[in-house]
Amino acid sequence: MWLLTPQGFFSIVRKPQDAAAGTLTVRSRVRADLDGLRDTLLPELGPTIENAGTDYRYRATAPKAAVAKAMAAMVEGLDYSNFKNAVAKAQGSQREHLYHEVWHTLYKLQDDPA
Repeated sequence: MWLLTPQGFFSIVRKPQDAAAGTLTVRSRVRADLDGLRDTLLPELGPTIENAGTDYRYRATAPKAAVAKAMAAMVEGLDYSNFKNAVAKAQGSQREHLYHEVWHTLYKLQDDPA
């Protein structure tokens, strides 16, 4: 699952080793996104691993229930009416511009969902 949030961009997956451990792997393109998530909503997030030989440079694991709790806290704390403006306020205009590019690409689904 991809999450684009004012706090950062995350890709959350269940790797084979997560299934047995009851964890999820939280991946990001930016170390600070994982650090911020750990500092604000997910203190159970393990240490950040860099360059694990995959396309996401940064990753860490956390208990599945803790990730669900952190996601619920994001929803509970949602207080903005415009997502891209909230991103600009939290992370700056450069990040907002990148998210806008994603928005623009996905906007095309409205006219051609195939």
